Amino acid sequence: MATDTPSPTPLKVLMLHGYTQSGPLFHAKTRALEKALHKALPGISLCYPTAPLRLRAPDIPGSSPSQGPDEEPDAWAWWRRKDDSYEYAGIEQGLARIAETLDAEGPFVGVIGFSQGGCAAGMVASLLEPGRQEAFRQAQAKGGMRYPESFARLRHPPLRFAVSYSGFGAPHELYGAFYEPKIRTPMAHFIGSLDTVVEEARSRRLVDACVNGARGRVVYHPGGHFLPTQKQFLNVLIEFIQETIADRVEDEGEEGTEDIPVSF
Repeated sequence: MATDTPSPTPLKVLMLHGYTQSGPLFHAKTRALEKALHKALPGISLCYPTAPLRLRAPDIPGSSPSQGPDEEPDAWAWWRRKDDSYEYAGIEQGLARIAETLDAEGPFVGVIGFSQGGCAAGMVASLLEPGRQEAFRQAQAKGGMRYPESFARLRHPPLRFAVSYSGFGAPHELYGAFYEPKIRTPMAHFIGSLDTVVEEARSRRLVDACVNGARGRVVYHPGGHFLPTQKQFLNVLIEFIQETIADRVEDEGEEGTEDIPVSF
């Protein structure tokens, strides 16, 4: 008598776009990545929410002077930087949109983000870790940001992995509780050696905020501010995801991360 084979647990990955992008645009730009993941991990699905803060033309670097100040292109952000400071206006709204997606579409096994979305990916991984609310409570007593209400209400397990492409760590002391204690979720970091939008020092701030050990990756590609989709970089991503979801390594140590210079 034939027995039914249980269906594999679906693997859902949250995809967080960069500043001035949208979910559909990020989806269009990551078709090759999506195709490679589907081939290597049958049943995986990628979810592309759009950030809640709509940008006006003056908010967009390099916007045409012919565009009026009140013109609203299809450009979105998880937060806006306040003037020349590193405080983030609207960050609660951005995180609330992510929490809504986690609640409605989850559970997710991991998150992949680009640029501002890469920074947000680290934040989301941090917020879902055990003990993080207490870290925020202690930091808030010293003037730090409070733990987001949207995540306090959320019932979602910790992520198995996070990936940042051209991401960065938030430098303002308001956001210290995202990174102290360090992020324990295994996280891979892809850094462009020619990236002039997010310089290496900013990306390394996020790297240094993670406890990765053998489960982490720091991958350098000889390009600029974009998500590399050449086979060798996709293979690194796939291997990282396979390792983390298989839980091949028992514990994250504090030996540091593994830097992988990958050449064309």
